[in-house]
Amino acid sequence: MISLMTINKLEELMRRYAGCSEGNEELLKEIAVSEIAEMTYNSNAIENSTLTLEDTEKILAGGELSGKVNIREVFEANNLAGITQVLLEETKHELTVKLILDLHKMLLTNIDDSIAGRFRSGKEWVRVGNHLGANPLFVNSLMNELVANFNGNNQLHFLDKIAFFHAEFETIHPFSDGNGRLGRVLINLQLTNFGLPPIIIQNKSKHTEYYPLFNKYPTTMNFDGFTNLFALLLQESLHKRITMLSAKRMIPLSVWAAKNGIKPNTVLNKAKRQTIPAFRLREKWMIDEGYQSY
Repeated sequence: MISLMTINKLEELMRRYAGCSEGNEELLKEIAVSEIAEMTYNSNAIENSTLTLEDTEKILAGGELSGKVNIREVFEANNLAGITQVLLEETKHELTVKLILDLHKMLLTNIDDSIAGRFRSGKEWVRVGNHLGANPLFVNSLMNELVANFNGNNQLHFLDKIAFFHAEFETIHPFSDGNGRLGRVLINLQLTNFGLPPIIIQNKSKHTEYYPLFNKYPTTMNFDGFTNLFALLLQESLHKRITMLSAKRMIPLSVWAAKNGIKPNTVLNKAKRQTIPAFRLREKWMIDEGYQSY
């Protein structure tokens, strides 16, 4: 469960974000659009896509890659970016089983149309590492229950709700393919529905911050790790937008650290813990040049 300290920190950031947002709705949308390539790259890379961020940006801009091209990975990039773009066009999308199926169809179109837009059924078992997804005979009912629980449970903090949903969704693994990428899309859909910006789960730290949470959840049913991870990433996303809307200039965190006489490892740890308002831009940590650390 989310801690009171984290709740207070988030609420203060959300108040500041709300204040900055007023009258800047179009700019905030442009910030989100500018993140599509980075979101797409990281989510696909988590699933072992070989495309780099630069490759992804080139594909989404309509360019061609030099050398041998994996056509499936090109479709994965375009489809995932397309879903993200569609979700940005409206500020709220009711979370329904139909919406999840529609998004999955968009995600798998031209990749595997035979499974696009439908849950696993019959004998369609799926395994990820040592984890077996839910019995395909019960996937449909499990997903209906999960969506109903998310929409009806008003007792949990919104981040706990999102964390529980994600942990359960990936444990059920309702589709034969595309579960991870769609699961991360749904996190941002849920955040957007709460009036908050999207987050980017980073590929570089998947083995230390993300994957281990899935190994623990099925045997403990403890989703606190997901809540904590999403809380840090949401703080980072809020810091990024507040800084872009209010700072005179953004500089690399390493440059800021040198100017302020702080050791690189120390400032990096502060950024990762979000005890300073740092954020990643194209995988590089940045900060308001005028930020004063006390």
